[in-house]
Amino acid sequence: MSYNSKSSFDELRWVIHIRKTLEEELEDDGEFSVSIFNVPKLLMASDPDSYVPQQVAIGPYHYWRPELYEMQRYKLAAAKRFQKQLHTTLKLDNLVDQLTKLEQRIRSCYHKFLDFNCDTLLWMMTVDASFLLEFLQVFAIQEGTKVPGVSCSMSHLVDYAGRKSAHNAILRDLVMLENQIPLFVLRKMLEFKFSSLEDADHMLVLMFTGLFREISPFKMMEEYPNVQVSESAHLLDFLYDMIVPKLEKQPDTIEAEFQQEVDKEGNENSASDSSYVQQFSSEMWKMLSKLNKGPVKLIKKENNGNSTSSSHSLIHKPPSVEEITIPSVKELLNSGVRFLPTNGSISSISFDAKTRAFYLPTIGLDVNTQVFLRNLVAYEASVRSGPLVITRYTELMNGIIDSEEDAKILREKGIILNHLKSDQEVANMWNGMSKSLRLSKVPFLDKAIEDVNKYYNSRMKVKAWKFMKVYVFGSWQVLTFLAAICLLLLMALQAFCSVYTCSRFLAWHYNPLLIDVIVN
Repeated sequence: MSYNSKSSFDELRWVIHIRKTLEEELEDDGEFSVSIFNVPKLLMASDPDSYVPQQVAIGPYHYWRPELYEMQRYKLAAAKRFQKQLHTTLKLDNLVDQLTKLEQRIRSCYHKFLDFNCDTLLWMMTVDASFLLEFLQVFAIQEGTKVPGVSCSMSHLVDYAGRKSAHNAILRDLVMLENQIPLFVLRKMLEFKFSSLEDADHMLVLMFTGLFREISPFKMMEEYPNVQVSESAHLLDFLYDMIVPKLEKQPDTIEAEFQQEVDKEGNENSASDSSYVQQFSSEMWKMLSKLNKGPVKLIKKENNGNSTSSSHSLIHKPPSVEEITIPSVKELLNSGVRFLPTNGSISSISFDAKTRAFYLPTIGLDVNTQVFLRNLVAYEASVRSGPLVITRYTELMNGIIDSEEDAKILREKGIILNHLKSDQEVANMWNGMSKSLRLSKVPFLDKAIEDVNKYYNSRMKVKAWKFMKVYVFGSWQVLTFLAAICLLLLMALQAFCSVYTCSRFLAWHYNPLLIDVIVN
C-alpha cells in the first residue's frame, strides 16, 4: 500500500472516511498534539539509512515496505504469546475493542494522514506493540525483574550481550523518529495484561530505563532524571527527556551573528593595531603595481590566478552556518586547555578559565550512536520550539573535532569511549552530523563556548599568529611590498656595479646577468 499511488486510491472509502470524521463529536485536540513526524528533508538527504528502518517497521509509516514485511511472522508470533499471557477470558479482540475508543487520539499523534480504516490501524498497533513489548523484556530482565523469557523463534533477534547484528539493527530501528507508536497504546496493553495501570507504568519504566542504558551514549551518568511514562509521547520522547535537561522556557533568538561575536571581540585589538600597516602596504602596492617587471610581474600573475580560483570556490562552497566557531581539540590543547571528563549529562559541560579546564561528559560511541543522536536531533527540531540542546551539543562536538588526532586526544583523556573501528571513524561521525535546520541558543552551552573562545583568543601566541595570518600571510599586498623592496635593492646594486667593480667590495664574484634576469 502506498500513500502516493493513485491507482490504489479508493475514492469511495475516502468519502466514507471523511463523512465519518465530520460526523464525530469535536474533541479538544490540545492534549493530543502531533508527536510522530516525518524526518525533515534536509536531514533525510544527509543520511537516509539513519532515519529509515532497515529491519523492522513499528507503526504505519513504513509498515507496507516489502523488505520489512518479512518481520510480520515474528510480530504475529509475539502477538500470540501476548494473548496467551492474558487472563483465560480475554483475547486480543477485546483489547482492540478498547482501543477503538482511542482511534482518533492515535491518528492525531501522527503528522502524516493515515489512509487506513479503523480495524487495520488498531490491529497494526496491537501486533506491533506486542512485538515491541516482547523485545523490550530483555532490558527489564537486565534490571532484575522476572518476566517471561524470549521465545526460541526470536532468540536469533535478541541478544542479552548485544553482540548479534540483528539485535543492534532492531535497536536502531526502534529509536527512529518515523518508527514510533503512541506510548498510551503500550500502557493500555500492559494495563490489559496486569489489570493495573500502576503495574503497567512500573514495567514500562524498567523496560525503557534498561533500553536507555543499552543505547544511550552517556553511559556514565550517575543519576537519571525521574521521567514519567504517563507524560511521554512515545519511546523516543522518553529517551530524549532522559538525556536533555529541563530548561526554563525562553524565546529562542535566532541570530547568525552570534557565532561571530567572540571572534570579533578577540580580533578588535589586533585589527586596530594592524590597520595602519595594512593601509601603508595598500598605498605602497598602488605605486609599485605600475611596475610590470621582475617579482612584481610574477606576483601579480600569481595573485590573479588565486583570485579566480578563490572566487570559484566561494561560488560553489555552501554557507557554513552549521558549524560553530570554536578552536579544535588540538589547538585548545596547545594553548593550555585541559580536557576533563565528567560522569554527567550534557548539562555538565562547562569551562573554568582559572584552571583552564574544559569539562565534557563521557560519551560512548558504537554502531548505534549515530542513528540514535541523529533521530534525537530530528525529533528535537520537529517538536521543540525552544532551545535545541541535542543539536547544539552535536554542533559543539563537530566544532572541536576536525581530524583523527582530535578524536584521539579526547579518547586518551577519557571523554570518548571508542567502540568503533578507529579514531578517524569517530571524526567522520561527528563531522557528518553538521546539518541543522535552524540556529539556536542554549544558555549553558553557549556560555561554555564563549568562555573557551575568550580564553583562547586572549593568548599572546594566538594573537600573534592571527596577526601574521591575516595581515602578512593572508595579504599578497604585504608580500608584494617586500618583493618590491628587494627589487629596488637589486636595481641599486646593478647601477652601482655598472660604475664600480663589485669584486673589490664583495667577497663573492658578481654576475650581472643574474641581476638582469631577476629585474627583467
